[in-house]
Amino acid sequence: MLAMKALQGAGLLVASRFLGRFIDFFTLLIMARMLTPADFGLTALALSCVAIVDVVLEIPVTQALVRLPQVDKAHLDTGFTLGALRGLAISLILLAVAWPFAWINGDPRLVPVILALAFAPIARGLASPGLVMFIRELGFLRNFLLETGGKLAAFGLAIATLLLGGGYWALVVNFVAAPVFSCAISYLLAPYRPALSLSRLADFASFVGWFTCSQFVSAVNWQFDRILLGLGGAKETLGRYAVAADLSVMPTQSLIGPALQPIMAAFARIKAEDQRLRLAFLKAARFSMLASAPCSLGIALTSDLIVEVLLGPKWHGADWLLSLLSLSVMATPYFQTLYSLSLALGRPEVIFRLNLYDLAIRTPAVIIGFLQWGAPGMAAARLVAAAIMAVFFLRWLRSLLSIGIAEQLLNLWKIAVAAAVMTAGVLGLRGIITPWHLPAPAELALVAALGALLYGLTLLACGMWLAIGAGRLELSDRWWRSRIGADKPGDARDPET
Repeated sequence: MLAMKALQGAGLLVASRFLGRFIDFFTLLIMARMLTPADFGLTALALSCVAIVDVVLEIPVTQALVRLPQVDKAHLDTGFTLGALRGLAISLILLAVAWPFAWINGDPRLVPVILALAFAPIARGLASPGLVMFIRELGFLRNFLLETGGKLAAFGLAIATLLLGGGYWALVVNFVAAPVFSCAISYLLAPYRPALSLSRLADFASFVGWFTCSQFVSAVNWQFDRILLGLGGAKETLGRYAVAADLSVMPTQSLIGPALQPIMAAFARIKAEDQRLRLAFLKAARFSMLASAPCSLGIALTSDLIVEVLLGPKWHGADWLLSLLSLSVMATPYFQTLYSLSLALGRPEVIFRLNLYDLAIRTPAVIIGFLQWGAPGMAAARLVAAAIMAVFFLRWLRSLLSIGIAEQLLNLWKIAVAAAVMTAGVLGLRGIITPWHLPAPAELALVAALGALLYGLTLLACGMWLAIGAGRLELSDRWWRSRIGADKPGDARDPET
């Protein structure tokens, strides 16, 4: 069934992303102990410049090809050509902006770092477009091998650079090596003979317009705070902020995001069936928030312990940043599900408008937060903006699928109850054991175990459990039934997540 194919694909994506993130995480721990926050701040500032150019020029080749009824060699050639043109544009733009960007920030070291980092997005754009043929069939084994191989190569080269005294260049090598090696491996896993052609450009053109606008706004949203902090703060502060931001999104990037990637293909297959599509979205949204809520809350509640155990004393002050930033990304998986739905329905303008609203809300909030309270104020501003944007997510879904806001909230209320019980239990336990002066690793393990236990038991007490097998995947709910029948026994053929 489609649900099980999506589950298997999600499993491989989660495994590859989890393994890749574990390698990144392990690399981060080593570098955090051997480098300084200023080293991370310098690299984060250069990455912000590259990321904006990368995201603005992003061409949704894979997304466009996935939703086409049929794909031929001419489509792949057009996708490859667009990727090559994108790489050329990235090179020219970064060559033009590297020196002015370094001059504005008063650090000439940014020029070579920016130019070196440019190889990463260029390599990603030149990967074999033949991989999309397997993605269309929800087969993600090659993606697993691709990502894992690139991450392992990057880890080895980065650690070697660090041990040879390369300093912050180890961070640059780690960022660049993974996509370069992945690009080379892609042609072994999905053989493709490159050819330059734009014969199928019409199948990409309408998709690219809205997507490019959306990506530009999204890039400003996610990099504005780092650039502002780089201009008005010390490199050490930016380093702490950047590392805290990276740690805060690890659960969504390692587990939830990859699990949702096959969802777009599944949505695209049933987009003409309104009832099944509503059911599929509600289940996907519930799965995503089921994982996101405890992860984000858990990080926020134990941020001081996480910083002490993982990063060490030189990172003191990053704990409050980590706590606020982790809460600000809690609703991100809900947006990712809505993002996949919009692309499957051929409505990329929805993504653009949501990103535009986010920009209008977040930018003034971040500026005010920074001017008043510095980096913590920026993190708090992101949390406020995220809470406001969650309301927009609910409203747009109502217009896309005619699912009311009340029904969307009912779909998630038991997760909210379980998260509240977990929060109360963790805060209570920390208050009790604080006088014991336990070692930080022991306290973190004890608190995390109790939080996971309370969360799981509360869900079971509310009648929710995960049923997998016999060609189906379902999040069962014994006591509550959705108005559209999300959990009725007769819907066993419909679970699409």
